[in-house]
Amino acid sequence: MSEVEQLEKKVQALSPQELSLFRAWFVEFDAQAWDRQIAADQKSGKLKAMLEEARAEYKAGGAREI
Repeated sequence: MSEVEQLEKKVQALSPQELSLFRAWFVEFDAQAWDRQIAADQKSGKLKAMLEEARAEYKAGGAREI
């Protein structure tokens, strides 16, 4: 059994209160991981390339008001 499968079984066995606590913890954990990824992408220049692409698309009329 893989580690992920073991975790799935453990999560399924949590009480409703424990599951609620786990969800809150995981939301924060996931947000921090996302923040680290955004920071890494910014540092590597990946976001700059995406911004330039979005600006070019906008200037070419590829955007519409929402």
